[in-house]
Amino acid sequence: MKNTVILVTANGIGKGPAELQLKLAGKYFELLGLQEPLPAAICFYTEGVKLVVEGSPLLEKLHALEARGVRLIVCSTCLDYFELTAKVKAGIVGGMGDILEAQTRAEKVISI
Repeated sequence: MKNTVILVTANGIGKGPAELQLKLAGKYFELLGLQEPLPAAICFYTEGVKLVVEGSPLLEKLHALEARGVRLIVCSTCLDYFELTAKVKAGIVGGMGDILEAQTRAEKVISI
């Protein structure tokens, strides 16, 4: 997975009740943290930016991934749109250019 980028475009995983989507995302990131090698980056945009801000139940899992060297790239345009820029608690705020660069450098891109 070393040259893999994961795209997160929703406030959770799958379709269904919001609580279930967040629970699935939490389990996904927990298990991802146990993988070797880890992905190079995880890119958050559209509703996905809500996972890296104050109040997100996934912050601990995302911080653990960051601590192990995974780049978390968060879309600044999306944060501005949802008025969440001041509430970012994980990752680096970047633009769509940063997300595009991560995707084009990757050997594999996974969208969840």
